[in-house]
Amino acid sequence: MLTAAHCLHRRGAGFGCIVLELAYPWALLALPLPLLAWWILPPRRERVSAVRVPFFEQLVSAAGSEAREGAIVIRRRLLQTTLAAVVWVLLVIGLAKPECVGEPIVRSEAARDVMLALDLSGSMDYRDFPDEEGNNVSRFAAVQRVVDRFVTDRDSDRIGLIVFGTKAYLQLPFTRDLDTASALVSLMEVGMAGPQTALGDSIGLAIRSFESSEVEDRILILLTDGNDTASKMTPINAAEIAKLNGVSIYTIGIGDTEATGEDRVDFEVLGTIAERTGGQFFNAQDEAALAQVYRRIDETAAVDVRTQSWRPRTSLIHWPAGAALLLLLSGYGVLLAGSRPRRARI
Repeated sequence: MLTAAHCLHRRGAGFGCIVLELAYPWALLALPLPLLAWWILPPRRERVSAVRVPFFEQLVSAAGSEAREGAIVIRRRLLQTTLAAVVWVLLVIGLAKPECVGEPIVRSEAARDVMLALDLSGSMDYRDFPDEEGNNVSRFAAVQRVVDRFVTDRDSDRIGLIVFGTKAYLQLPFTRDLDTASALVSLMEVGMAGPQTALGDSIGLAIRSFESSEVEDRILILLTDGNDTASKMTPINAAEIAKLNGVSIYTIGIGDTEATGEDRVDFEVLGTIAERTGGQFFNAQDEAALAQVYRRIDETAAVDVRTQSWRPRTSLIHWPAGAALLLLLSGYGVLLAGSRPRRARI
């Protein structure tokens, strides 16, 4: 579409139109066609001999005939020529297809898919996790705040949510709707997925969720404060399958490093999961450290954002076409009403 050389900037347009362009500017070459046609094909002229007599009335009376009114001749006027020229110009402009071009609309394509898997087992309710002010809060309260900020800061990623306890559940498939993702994070509660920890099953569920993903960068951020106690698939086996499917797993361990039993965080397993899938393992013992972990993951896995931009176009062809029709009808009416018949001379 040729538009660059034929545009008129409009400032302050209230309807979002900032440029007027012609989709087919070459159509303007048709403007001089009427002049060329008149020059190459001039009007046909015919000479007719006539007898002029000064006693026309007496001649008609002697012949026993009756004088009749001659043909009506519409005089050519400057208005007629001007009207025809303006109508032709408007029709040619309509043929060039004028368009209103709005401001550019930029859309960022999903550069990567990020799945957040959050542990909601009973131990996440322990109030032993220092917040940014140094006060002990529940582990999940700190995680909830940090994850919410992480979600709302996504510019070009699709976000998905998995919660796991005794079982793993897909809370939100991959989406660019960050408001919905943030709302679901705020609605999460400890124990809603059961009291135990199905770490391996959460990885398996994430792998299944990535099957519909078409991007190359597939990231799973897995946060837990305990070891696997309820999975049907071991975390290590799940990590191997994730590697085959191109999923990088970043693991985050929080909680008491000296705990025992089901409350003990198996940092070794979390490190192995991250290493085998090309991710990283992090240990966060307070809210500030946890926030720093999510920032580091974002920077480590950063990719170039792919964007698409286009300008909305609205056809304006009806304006010149309508104006041409209106002028043609109005001008014809004026010329017809103002024409004066005269008697043809012989």
